[in-house]
Amino acid sequence: MLLTLITVFSLLGSVGAIAFAGFFLLFPERTRAAFIPGLISYASGTLLGAAFLGLIPNAVSRLEAPIVLKFILAGVLLFFVLEKLILWHHCHGEQCESRETAGPLLLIGDAFHNFVDGVIIAAAFIISTPLGITTALAVIAHELPQEVGDFGVLLDSGYTKQKAFLLNTLSSITTLPGALLAYFYLTEVQGLIPYVMALSAASFIYIAMVDLIPSLHRKAGLATGIRQFALMLAGVATITLFHLH
Repeated sequence: MLLTLITVFSLLGSVGAIAFAGFFLLFPERTRAAFIPGLISYASGTLLGAAFLGLIPNAVSRLEAPIVLKFILAGVLLFFVLEKLILWHHCHGEQCESRETAGPLLLIGDAFHNFVDGVIIAAAFIISTPLGITTALAVIAHELPQEVGDFGVLLDSGYTKQKAFLLNTLSSITTLPGALLAYFYLTEVQGLIPYVMALSAASFIYIAMVDLIPSLHRKAGLATGIRQFALMLAGVATITLFHLH
């Protein structure tokens, strides 16, 4: 049963996100642009909620708080280095360096990132089903706007819609082997779970604070800010709802 849940939610967080993002390709660019900020706001809330309400408390309950905090700090620094090395920033900004290589680098970075997502989901389900669902929801929520943005980068790099969809799907499937390997490995080495939780929290915090939230600040205005904050709160509320004790 546990393996089935891990498999289903891993596929929802990868192939499901790709399918939904691919559906967005059918809409005009102006329509896609109107939806993305809302998705990013909501995803930011789910990521922060999963990190601070689910992953960190569970890690602290199994490991001393100072050690958990050190691993979170190390994780944030690690993801900064990884982002610099393999360019999985997804080019949310107005300018994107190395336009010709952005597409291939993005696919490589996504494959690694999705593999880590699979590990995160499996580790959370091993602790408890509610935490697994909470973590998977956060992964799915941030993958949706991310994959929509990825398609934009791939199309800008010269890929056709069909090729962009196929290659992006292949890079997303790495979530499943990551989840399966983590399931069979982490069940044997339970002591690694709190460390994985800490690094997972670092990943969620980094993605929210570095990749997602800065893009929200590009649009000013009181009404826009209130709408963004409300959607972030909705993301946190979703995590709170599914984080059952």
